[in-house]
Amino acid sequence: MITFEYPEGATPIDLDEAQGLRLTHVTTRGELDRWEQDNIIRALAWLDRVKPSDILNELFIKDLHRRMFGDVWKWAGQFRHSDKNIGGPWHQVPTNVRNLCDDARLWLELGDESPDQIAVRFHHRLVSIHPFANGNGRHARLMTDILLVNVLKCPRFTWGSEDLSKPGDTRHRYITALHAADLQNYGPLLIFSRT
Repeated sequence: MITFEYPEGATPIDLDEAQGLRLTHVTTRGELDRWEQDNIIRALAWLDRVKPSDILNELFIKDLHRRMFGDVWKWAGQFRHSDKNIGGPWHQVPTNVRNLCDDARLWLELGDESPDQIAVRFHHRLVSIHPFANGNGRHARLMTDILLVNVLKCPRFTWGSEDLSKPGDTRHRYITALHAADLQNYGPLLIFSRT
C-alpha cells in the first residue's frame, strides 16, 4: 500500500478511497503521479478530438473526472462519499454541482462579466465544492480551460505556468489566491490564472 504525502492544500484520501487504487504495483507518490498524468494525457487527447461545449452539467463533470483518473482509481467519476477538509458535507455535492452549473449558465447569459471573471468564479466554486475524493484541483482547472476554450472562445489559463500538483512557490500562490476568493476577492486568482 502506498503512503500518501500531500502538498500544501491537498485533500487527504481516506483509507476506503485509497483501497480504490487500481494499480497494486504502485508504491510511491511519484509512481502514482506518473500514472495519473498518463491517464490525464489520454483525457486531453479525447478532449482534443471531441471539443465538447455542453459541459455545464453533472454528467459531463463526472465523465471528465472518470476520463482523467479512471485507469488509476475505481471511484473516478463518482462524487465523493466522505467529508473532507473542504467542500461541505458529501451528500450536498450533487446539489452544489447542479447549482454551480445553473449559475454558470446564467453568468454566460447575462454577460455582465468578462470571460476570465466567469471562468475564475466557476473554477473557485468547483474547487470549493470538492466533488471528488481526489484530483479536484486538476479536474477544476481542466474544466475551467474547457469552459474558456470551447464555450467562451478564449485562450485557456496558464495557471502560473508550472505544475500545480507539486509543492512550491507557485502552488502556494495558487492556494493563497483561492483563499482570497473564499472572501470574494477574485483579483489574485484572476492575476494568477494568466501568469
